[in-house]
Amino acid sequence: MKKIKELTVDEQFEMYVLIKNADVRLAKNGKKFIAFTFQDTSGTVDGKFWDASEEEIKRYRAGQVVLLNGKREMYQGNPQVKIIHLRTTKPEEPNDPALYMERAPIKREEMEEEINQTLFEITNAHWNRIVRFLLNKYQKEFFEFPAAKRNHHAFAGGLAFHTLTMLRLGKAIAKEYPQLNASLLYAGIIIHDLGKVIELTGPSSTEYTVVGNLVGHLVLVDEEITKACAELKIDDADEDVVILRHMVLSHHGLLEYGSPVRPRIMEAEILHQIDNIDASMQMISSAVKNTDPGTYTERIFGMDNRSFYVPKDI
Repeated sequence: MKKIKELTVDEQFEMYVLIKNADVRLAKNGKKFIAFTFQDTSGTVDGKFWDASEEEIKRYRAGQVVLLNGKREMYQGNPQVKIIHLRTTKPEEPNDPALYMERAPIKREEMEEEINQTLFEITNAHWNRIVRFLLNKYQKEFFEFPAAKRNHHAFAGGLAFHTLTMLRLGKAIAKEYPQLNASLLYAGIIIHDLGKVIELTGPSSTEYTVVGNLVGHLVLVDEEITKACAELKIDDADEDVVILRHMVLSHHGLLEYGSPVRPRIMEAEILHQIDNIDASMQMISSAVKNTDPGTYTERIFGMDNRSFYVPKDI
């Protein structure tokens, strides 16, 4: 049976999929519809369920496996599904959501090992203790959660995978520029997105929590650093702690992208650049792998809605 990302334009299909998101919206005619995001292990696709009744809105919830009969189409440069028929699964059918979840390409154990080994390279005692404390506190969530609801690394284990890729980039850059404080860079990379374990609900049917929406992961991880200092009897006014807080608070780079401050030390600027590189590469790579050479990818929302050309085999 084909996967979501293997479907071609105008192809009609029937397959079991997971409802990743089910957002109820109001159409121009005043009737409700459900904006679905369907998922399997290959990725996601959106589809709209028009004129949804209250009973159907209750029936089709995020986290459920359904049998979807539809037609793959394109709308404004993006793939979507025209829903022909939809029903919930029967008890004897494959209805475990875990069967349909996209996962990081590296096993959890391997990611844990590599990240834990890097802790020995964080030689500043305060940074080492704070990072170890927070990784231990949120170990389960850190290695299970996605890095986002939709854009980059939006799959189970995506948060740890994104962090690990950034660490590898950081190590290569630190070798090239010995003036960088590698210890600070690695500490900042490991915890820069850790607030997402509070900002998001988890790998299945990912949504933003109330505190995630209203506070955001940059401020949340800053609060976690302060709490860790209290537990570890570290003065959070010490300059090395303030610098670590600056790393996480500035990593979005620009105020309009959610950073309370812009990067003001070398390592913070590099952290921001590495974060951008890895997020961009993941989004582009996901689109490219499902695109034939000589054609353009779907539009990528997180890349300013650009589509990318895939060169023919050269």
